[in-house]
Amino acid sequence: MIQIRRARPDDAAAVGAIHRIAWQDTYPGILPDAYLAGLDQRRIGAGYLRSMLARGGGEALFVACAPDGAAVGFASAGRARRTGIAEGEIETLYILPDWQDQGIGRRLMRAAAAHLSVIGCRSAMLWVLSANGAGWFYRRLGGRLVGRERISVGGQAVEQTAIRWDPISLLLDATAASRDGSFPGESKGEG
Repeated sequence: MIQIRRARPDDAAAVGAIHRIAWQDTYPGILPDAYLAGLDQRRIGAGYLRSMLARGGGEALFVACAPDGAAVGFASAGRARRTGIAEGEIETLYILPDWQDQGIGRRLMRAAAAHLSVIGCRSAMLWVLSANGAGWFYRRLGGRLVGRERISVGGQAVEQTAIRWDPISLLLDATAASRDGSFPGESKGEG
């Protein structure tokens, strides 16, 4: 069974690797090949480690661990990095390709939303690259598209979409498991 827990400093290397693998799996044809090939998981992991140790802005990082204890996904959340869209922000959600479509993303979103609620955020948002096929997942969880903007990633202009849950209870309700372990609108074994 997958366990979701708060990340520890010794998870930083695994988090860096998951980030790199997820980007290299998700963004070919969306981001420059040279940029994706150059992603350095040690540098990425060091950035997450600094964030974990600083714990600023109510930030939290959660990892999903396989039965053998290996990290297979993670999510991070904290107070929104900019004002005007929502009070809290889910900054990352990455899962190794072989572990996707097993309900892990929903459970990580639940952990992130619960954390945001505990630190007093009444609404939540996230940014997703518009060309990322996972945008449907956030809408299925009740998120509403509230804006788009152009940004530069790896030297290439791309569009990102803002998705919001207001109030945050919409996301908490959408990610709550029923007694049989299924989620709203799904039969057991899906999601």
